[in-house]
Amino acid sequence: MFGIRSSLLPAAASSQPCVRLSSGSQQEHRTFYEFRTYSIQPHLNAAFLKLTNEKIHLRTAHSQLIGYWSVEYGGLNKVFHIWKYDSYSQRAAVRAALSQDPIWLKDYVSVAIPMLVSQDNEVTYLVPWSHLQSPPQEGGVFELSSYLMRPGGPGVWGDAFQAAVTSHDAPGYGKLLGAFHSECGRLNTVHALWWFQSADQRAEVRHRSHSDARVVSAVRSCVGHLSSQENKLMFPCPFSPMK
Repeated sequence: MFGIRSSLLPAAASSQPCVRLSSGSQQEHRTFYEFRTYSIQPHLNAAFLKLTNEKIHLRTAHSQLIGYWSVEYGGLNKVFHIWKYDSYSQRAAVRAALSQDPIWLKDYVSVAIPMLVSQDNEVTYLVPWSHLQSPPQEGGVFELSSYLMRPGGPGVWGDAFQAAVTSHDAPGYGKLLGAFHSECGRLNTVHALWWFQSADQRAEVRHRSHSDARVVSAVRSCVGHLSSQENKLMFPCPFSPMK
């Protein structure tokens, strides 16, 4: 995520065409999205979801929740949630306030933490060409597709990734809700959040996309930059804003 400013280049270079040498995306604002994944003790999964459903209002009083899902395929006994922050300083203030909130600590944290096996978080930004969108209707199934790209940054593989994702979105092989790249966590990772009417509808359109020459070509151009990939199919919790 480093670029070279034109002011640092030799004077002779000023007459040359401007070339963007940054390997990362150019952030135009400070807004970021924190991805959080919790693994829950299997026998306490239902109890954790019930507790969160009852007490999540204590947490959302402090910052904006985008969505909260229970993972159905691609990782059992897990929940995945996305929180929006305007800046790192805002997040720091939120975390400080939560640590001093006696009701939150007593009614939720002290009860929930013993139910968990692990917690993981990641700071992400929307890629410059993507905008966060709402599903066309409530219900359905959400897919989080995560790709670990080879080192080099979006300056190397960004165009290929965009082409591969939009080749699925434009013809309607799923509804793209947002594409994100990692800033803190596992670097060179990009995520695509999709919505489908159902798991069966997802299987149907995925099968049809495999016969679309435009999709096949775009994916083949991107796969050379790919190290690994994984996905999760998720259902929104009753209290999730995005559902």
